[in-house]
Amino acid sequence: MNICASPLAEHPNPLPPALALPTRTPRQRTLAVGVVGPGRVGSALLEQLRAAQPRLARDSGLDLRLCGVVASKRMWLDCDDPELNARHHSAQTWRPSDLDEFAAHVRGNEGRHALLVDCSANPAVAAHYPHWLASGIHVVTPNKLAGSGDLAQWRAIRAACTHGARFRYEATVCAGLPVVQTLRDLLDTGDRMLSIEGMFSGTLAWLYNRHDGQLPFSTLLREAHALGYTEPDPRTDLSGIDVARKLVILAREAGLPLSLEDVEVESLVPPALAALPLDASCNVRTNLMRRWPRAWPARTPPAAYCAMSPASTMPAAHACDWRCCHPATLLRIRA
Repeated sequence: MNICASPLAEHPNPLPPALALPTRTPRQRTLAVGVVGPGRVGSALLEQLRAAQPRLARDSGLDLRLCGVVASKRMWLDCDDPELNARHHSAQTWRPSDLDEFAAHVRGNEGRHALLVDCSANPAVAAHYPHWLASGIHVVTPNKLAGSGDLAQWRAIRAACTHGARFRYEATVCAGLPVVQTLRDLLDTGDRMLSIEGMFSGTLAWLYNRHDGQLPFSTLLREAHALGYTEPDPRTDLSGIDVARKLVILAREAGLPLSLEDVEVESLVPPALAALPLDASCNVRTNLMRRWPRAWPARTPPAAYCAMSPASTMPAAHACDWRCCHPATLLRIRA
């Protein structure tokens, strides 16, 4: 026979009820935030910031203060419009864009913590990172141009972080998945990288999964673009350059001084389409995608994987044969 009883009922000297811990008021802190690039990604971020402001103030004592938004030609500052935290780029007071003035305004003069979030894909913005970081402004970005661009600029960014500001770029590889920081943590705790495998392009994964020959490839490409799954220029995804940038970012994170010039790319984009100009017009994009071949090229490999492995006969820091075989692209990185 099984008999179940409450432990408190069984014990002859039950413990007194737990005393409530004293309530502690969170220490009030202010984080000044400036957003660069209020496009699709930047606008979604602004909505998330506004939704998080009350909760962070209540639970963490963090005053998340939006101090400015800057686009390619205009910028909106809270000193001009006190209601900036409630809206942006509508009927507000604006001034011409000036990245130096914008950063100085967000940083302020009272020694507050300041953060710039770069949601653009503009190399001119990325060129400001070393100066911003050296002046104590934290930088967060999904922009892959800095992490995969000029190696000297990348080293300048890392050197500027020694002054205390933080540079975070987790969203540059696999969006919200913690790939970059996981790799960094493994390396910092003594692990040796042997290989990394995975699908590095969500765009190509979606297209490859949807394409069964029943719909023209151009139709699927237009759908992916409308859903926001492609870069503004879909050729960035289909040429393999987007995957190449991600591989360079991971290679540098692992300590390998690689550049895009070290990457051999076999593109899915037909030469005739690769030569077409692409401006900001939606019609140009539509015409471009309508001219895309109806089917995947016959040479497309049947499997999708990306593998990076160091050569065993040379020092791992200097000899690597990194390959990426993809349904749409073939990349090789050698250092």
